[in-house]
Amino acid sequence: MAKINIDLCGMKLTNPIMPAAGPNVKDGEMCKKSIEGGAGAVVTKTISLLPADVPRPCMAEIKGGFLNTELWSELSKEQWVEKEYKIAKEAGAPMIISMGYTEEQIREVAPLVKPFADAVELSTHYVGTDVTPIIRALNAAKEALDVPVFMKMSPHTDIQKIAKAVEEAGADGLLMMNSYGPCMGIDVKTGYPIMGSQKGYGWLSGAAIKPIAVRCIYDVAQVVDIPIIGVGGVTNGLDAAEMIMAGASAVQVCTEAILKGPGIYGKIAKELNDFLDEHGYDDVAQIKGLTHKKMADRNFRTHSIPAYVDNNKCISCGICKKLCPYEAITIEDKLVIDKEKCFGCGLCVSKCPKGALGISFK
Repeated sequence: MAKINIDLCGMKLTNPIMPAAGPNVKDGEMCKKSIEGGAGAVVTKTISLLPADVPRPCMAEIKGGFLNTELWSELSKEQWVEKEYKIAKEAGAPMIISMGYTEEQIREVAPLVKPFADAVELSTHYVGTDVTPIIRALNAAKEALDVPVFMKMSPHTDIQKIAKAVEEAGADGLLMMNSYGPCMGIDVKTGYPIMGSQKGYGWLSGAAIKPIAVRCIYDVAQVVDIPIIGVGGVTNGLDAAEMIMAGASAVQVCTEAILKGPGIYGKIAKELNDFLDEHGYDDVAQIKGLTHKKMADRNFRTHSIPAYVDNNKCISCGICKKLCPYEAITIEDKLVIDKEKCFGCGLCVSKCPKGALGISFK
């Protein structure tokens, strides 16, 4: 089996899959269950000065993703310090404590978590272009703590510039990204918004935001040297591999853990391991940043290179034929692609259930 254990800023993880801060790690017992379910590290739900007053309803699965109005922990910081962190520590795994949000809040909260944290992650949910509020929050944590401090990033428009500034200010790692929004969903049966927030807005997470997260990881990995933890839309081992190929050292999972339970962490880790084995990799480190290397020999083009088919894999299901907008595919004894008609759009490649179709990038 391929090696999937990693060293993350001195923390030894059995695998690079861990929870993201959210309802899936709402208390110490759920943190313990994340390790029992196969996670490589514990991540705790974000705390701040006061417990969160969460509007209800606050979570809903939607087509392609998940809406939420989740905030930080509804449990007090005192309860976490007096009870929950101690229970979470019983799991015997590295523990990353999440806290937020402003410089003033972090100055008060950081000393409280110091006895329990192997690392901390800071969430500011700041989406502006002035990096000052993020740096001030980071400085507050660094002054109070002697463990790695990770900064959780929102999908900023100039994320490379902000990420580089955070690195230069002393961050030990980055997480990307926070949920995306605000967004909105409406229950057409009632006409009411799905979410219970004052404006009816929510934040988008789950599979729908994975392409945004992958792009953020890919961009930032080009300009920083500190580790990146990918988060946003990971549902299986291939998603984890995708983020690692973009440049992540590890990944976090929240929405899928809410929907499937804590066993999902181990399932994703196994799927990642299986992927590495199937493709001849001995170590997960071999795929880290792989896409950056591949881009060097990838030919950009605007002319058509027709798709190709491996008829040993093709089962003649007809999916590609039905969806081809250029009517370039026929199925007789076997699948045939008309090279004159094929636009090389790649749609059939993305939909083939057996991986029988491909596009050349050279």
